[in-house]
Amino acid sequence: MTHRIDRRTFLSQTGLGFTGLALSAIEQRAAAAPHFPAKAKRVIWLFMIGGASQMETFDPKPALNQYAGKTIDETPFKDTLDNPNVKKNLREVIAGLHKVHPSIYPLQTGFRKRGQSGIEVSDWFPHVGECIDDIAVVRSMWTTDNNHGAQLQFHTGRHVLEGQFPTIGSWIHYGLGALNENLPQFVVLGEPIDSCCGGPWAHGAAYLGPEHDGVRLKVDPKNPLPFASPGPDVYQQEQEREFALIDKLNRVSQIRYPEDSSLRARIKSYELAFRMQTAVPEVMRLDKESESLRRQYGLDEEATRPFGEICLSARRLAEQGVRFVQIFHGAGGAGAWDAHSNLKTGHEKLSRQTDKPIAGLLKDLKQRGMLDDTLVVWCTEFGRTPGAQNTNGRDHHPYGFSVWLAGGGIKGGVVHGATDELGFHAVENRHYVTDLHATVLHQLGLDSRRMEIPGRKRIELDFGHPIREIMA
Repeated sequence: MTHRIDRRTFLSQTGLGFTGLALSAIEQRAAAAPHFPAKAKRVIWLFMIGGASQMETFDPKPALNQYAGKTIDETPFKDTLDNPNVKKNLREVIAGLHKVHPSIYPLQTGFRKRGQSGIEVSDWFPHVGECIDDIAVVRSMWTTDNNHGAQLQFHTGRHVLEGQFPTIGSWIHYGLGALNENLPQFVVLGEPIDSCCGGPWAHGAAYLGPEHDGVRLKVDPKNPLPFASPGPDVYQQEQEREFALIDKLNRVSQIRYPEDSSLRARIKSYELAFRMQTAVPEVMRLDKESESLRRQYGLDEEATRPFGEICLSARRLAEQGVRFVQIFHGAGGAGAWDAHSNLKTGHEKLSRQTDKPIAGLLKDLKQRGMLDDTLVVWCTEFGRTPGAQNTNGRDHHPYGFSVWLAGGGIKGGVVHGATDELGFHAVENRHYVTDLHATVLHQLGLDSRRMEIPGRKRIELDFGHPIREIMA
């Protein structure tokens, strides 16, 4: 009697031929070509957790000093609630902010015109100010979440109550192929967002599949990726045999379950983890950099060293082909930048920690010719109120705040958009957070509207509109 075997069993028994073909198709889907010529190859995303004040960073408001101590109703800006850009259901929230924080809180630092462009930058960011001619400041961002769920919203474009959605880093990972197959294409540095504000969702891929999640690394060449090393008691040859067996079993399972995204991610993670054991520690060897460059990042100063090491690691990762490096600063609770009180003390300290390292990164990229095709983004989930809270702080403020971009085909030395005289509303060239996403994707050669997933219909707000006015 002749025993017939089905096609799937035959293919699994005949070895890696079809399996390799299937996995190749998976890789090709993840490595789709850009939709049009790209101006950037990679992104370094600097996120300040907690809500950095727009008024004390990149959007100075002298009127705050002029009317300090007065209520908004006692200023020429008492009709601010009538702003036509504010939806009716938000006006009650804003009115509540006026009642809780009725008096204008003055600027807590000075500003100076910087560079040939003469853009005013806070005295707390003198080193970034030196780079302002390479930076495009966008002063007209807005979002809808008045609490720290806005941290997740900033990365996905959706309110935290709507659930999990792919983050900007995951979309880039999904849309573009690897520049270096020995390193993850989406890396997370620093301490990420607290779980109450989105946690891993803020660098997660949601329905795109776990293979597009961000990979957390530590700036430690001895242990940059926990559990990636087999330990001192395992010989290399033994580990290689283990991986070979696991790989064979996984590939057979892939034939049986070709649509299993978790299995697909597991296969890729095993293969990548094996290659990363050598590649990642080498990238994290900051001692290979010159002493002068280490000083440029602030590694010689106690206050700036931790974030300087992260920024220098980001450059080394980007140089080796990582597509998206997501950096977090200000971990703990809702975020260290959450200045409900003691804004001057807190923001001055945090600015000092980050100013020199960020400037060092920009200067280093430029010196190496990498700024031309590396897009650097500085951002935070929302701004702060013009009114005082707890006598010496500012509350959450999603109605108008600032971000900036540099490199990767972005104009330098320009300001786009504006808030009103008090820094309350974005009133000129307003941009929801997905406009920033669309801008980043566009510079990488990706059209967000052409990145559809079968069975996953996206709403209009998800796509955003590229901010073409800041593109070179």
